[in-house]
Amino acid sequence: MKVKSFLAVAAACVLGMSSCSDESTTKIPVYGWQGEGGDATEASIQADFKKWKEHGLDGMCYNAGGFNVEKHTRAAKIAHANGLEYHAWIPSMLKGDADSTWYAVNRKGESAYNVQAYVPYYKCMCPNNPDVINYLVTEYGKIADIPEVDFIHLDYIRYVDVILARGLWEKYGLVMNEEYPTADYCYCDKCVADFKAATGIDIKSVEDPSTCEEWKQFRYNVITSLVNKIAETVHAKGKKVSAAVFPGPESYAKKLVRQEWNKWNIDAFFPMNYNDFYLEPASWVGKITQEEVNSVNGKIPVYSGLFICHDWQNKANIKDPEGHGLIPSEIMEAVRGSIEAGAAGVALFTPSNMTDEHWAEFDKAIHMKR
Repeated sequence: MKVKSFLAVAAACVLGMSSCSDESTTKIPVYGWQGEGGDATEASIQADFKKWKEHGLDGMCYNAGGFNVEKHTRAAKIAHANGLEYHAWIPSMLKGDADSTWYAVNRKGESAYNVQAYVPYYKCMCPNNPDVINYLVTEYGKIADIPEVDFIHLDYIRYVDVILARGLWEKYGLVMNEEYPTADYCYCDKCVADFKAATGIDIKSVEDPSTCEEWKQFRYNVITSLVNKIAETVHAKGKKVSAAVFPGPESYAKKLVRQEWNKWNIDAFFPMNYNDFYLEPASWVGKITQEEVNSVNGKIPVYSGLFICHDWQNKANIKDPEGHGLIPSEIMEAVRGSIEAGAAGVALFTPSNMTDEHWAEFDKAIHMKR
C-alpha cells in the first residue's frame, strides 16, 4: 500500500499535477554597466559578453566611447549575438571640447569650461542651453538609429553634485553641510533670465539661493525637460530610454544633483544604490530601493544598481571609497533586499569587478525559488 502511494505521488510530480519539488526556481533580470577599454577588440568584447551571459546577465549598459556610432554598432551586434539586450550608455552633460559658451556657470560666475568642481573632467555643459539641447537630441538620435541598439542609456544627465555623497567628503577634503558657490550651477545669463521671467525672482539678488524653493524646482524642471526631449526623439525611432540616476529621488537625487527623475518620461531607471558612497551597510540597498519603486508607483521598472568591490579581501586598507563596494558575503542581502522592495532586477557596476567568490554568491542570489 505504501509502495503504491509513493508511486502515485511520484507520477503526479512528473506530470506536474503536484508541487512536489522546492527546486523550481526563477532567475531575476540582471544588467551590467561596463566601459569599453581602449584596447578592446571584437574578440575581447565577445569573450566578455559570453562570460557575463553565462553568469546570468540579460543586458549590458555599455559605454563604447561616447557618441561613437561605429563602436556602438560593433558592441550592440556582439551583445545580440550573445542574447544580451543592448543599452548604449553615453554620459550626457560631460564634454571636454564643446564651444566655450555651452558650459554651465557656478554661483561665483566661473564657467565649468575654465574651472571645474572636484575633478578636471567635470567640464559640464548647461542643460538649459539651446545648442546643448539640440546637440544631445541629435547625437542620441544617431545612436538610436543603430538597428541593434535597444535602449539609449543616459548618464550624467544632471547638474554637478552641489553636495557630494557623504562617503566622498574625506577623499576631497570637504565638509558639505550646505551648498557652496563653487559647485552650485547654473547661473549663466540664460538661466538667470529664464528664471526671472518665470518667477519674477532675480536669483543673483537672493542672499542664499539654496533657500529658494522656486530656484530648486526650476533646475529640476530644466533636467526633466532635457530628458523628455531626448526621450521623445528616441521613442519616435522605435527605441527605448533608460538612465543611471542617483538614489531616491527625494532622499538624495534632488538634493545632490537636481534630479527629479520620477517625472521623466523614460522606460527604465537604474538608480546607483552604492551603499558605501553613503556610508551605509548592504541592508540600506533594499530600503532605498523601496523609496525608488514607490516614487514611480511601481509603473516603471527600477533596476537596483550595485557597486562591487573587486579587491574585497583588502577593502579595509583601501582609502579611496571608489575602490569600496559590496564584498561577496553582502551580495545576497543587497540583491534580495532590492527584489523584495519591488525592483524589477539588479545591475552590476561592474561585471568586470566580480571575482569568483562574488559570482558564486550572486548565482545563489539571483535564482529565487518559486
